[in-house]
Parts: sequence; C-alpha cells; structure tokens
Amino acid sequence: MSNDLTLPVGDGFVNIRVGAIILKDGKLLMAGNDREDYLYTVGGRIRFGETAKEAVEREVFEETGVHMEVDRLGFVHENFFYGDAPSNKGKLIYEYDFYFYMKVPADFAPDSMTFMEGDSEEKLIWIDPEEDRRFYPEFFRTELKEPSHEVRFFTTDER
Repeated sequence: MSNDLTLPVGDGFVNIRVGAIILKDGKLLMAGNDREDYLYTVGGRIRFGETAKEAVEREVFEETGVHMEVDRLGFVHENFFYGDAPSNKGKLIYEYDFYFYMKVPADFAPDSMTFMEGDSEEKLIWIDPEEDRRFYPEFFRTELKEPSHEVRFFTTDER
C-alpha cells in the first residue's frame, strides 16, 4: 500500500500534491518524461503524516539531489482533469496542489538532469515561463512575471 495521498473515490481519484517553484536567472525548473507532451513542476504527492512543507522539500531533494528550504507558499490550485498515465487513463482526478517558492542558492545546479520516478525516467528542464511550450500549471505564465507575497488561489476545471 502506498503512503501517497492519492485516494480512490468512485471511478476517480483525489490527489494532494506539492510543487516547487525553483526560479534562477529568469528560468523555471520543470520536469517531464517521454510519456507526455507537457512539463510539470518538480514535486509530487504528499505522503500520509507528512506536512506540505516537508513533502516539497523531500521531493526537491529526490528530484534534484539538492536540499532546499521553502521560502513561502505561493499558490493553492484546485484542479479537475482526466488522467493520462497508464494507471489513471481517462479517470477523473480531483487534485489539490500547494506550490511553494523555494530558497534557491546562487550556486544551485541539480546533481543530475534526470531522475527515476517509479519505473520511468524523468528529466529536468529549465524553461522561460513565457516560451511557447505546454506546461502546468498554466497560470505560472502570468503569475510568475511579478510574484506576489500573498497566497493566490486558482481553480482549473477540465471536466
């Protein structure tokens, strides 16, 4: 049994997830894999008994090999979408994401630009949030131009 906060509900799932906002020199560090044609934040699901802050710091270390502290919570995102991974293909997912700005050291560089997530290899990619590339959450395109110190709430509904 997994400790990840992914809970089956009816024909779908509820996910509770964290994402790291890692900004350096105007670029945002994102993750991707060969299964999907889009990028997503460094991060993952919170584990049962773990705080969101602990989860994002753990995920950043697992994916970059670098210990990094949270600066502040930036966004809470309520998200409805249909799964595209083999384990949830076509199933409705109701997800809550907590996106944290991280304290990025001036000399930050991931130990490796690839990491394993289960059985699949994932890669880290620096992007300009304004570039014409598909990534999630989409509101980063506008919100990261002038970051606020207030926590912002967004809902995306692709049902």
